[in-house]
Amino acid sequence: MMIADYADNGKLAPRKIATALLTTADELARSLGLGKDAIQRKDRIASDRTQRRLRQMVEILNKTEPRFGSPLLAYAWYRSEPLAGFSGQTAMQLVHDGRADDVLTYIDAVDAGVFA
Repeated sequence: MMIADYADNGKLAPRKIATALLTTADELARSLGLGKDAIQRKDRIASDRTQRRLRQMVEILNKTEPRFGSPLLAYAWYRSEPLAGFSGQTAMQLVHDGRADDVLTYIDAVDAGVFA
């Protein structure tokens, strides 16, 4: 996912991301741990919290897409695959808890062969 392809006026655009992932805006909001207003109202879309969550998810998907071969499979992994060492939590659950950096560190460790 090229970040520039999913932006409008310098901000990540939730509808473009949802379309690319073949999902709804409501489902995307749930994947980010946000209410649907956060990705539907212009003022909420532009908020730091919404933009941060969108960026974190796109970064995670970008790091995992080469492993899975498509953004859709990376998104499925993000939502459903329990991560070793995180009490069975998924990347999505960790992002909800404000632990996106832990997910990115985990992905880097897996890529380096630490958890292989």
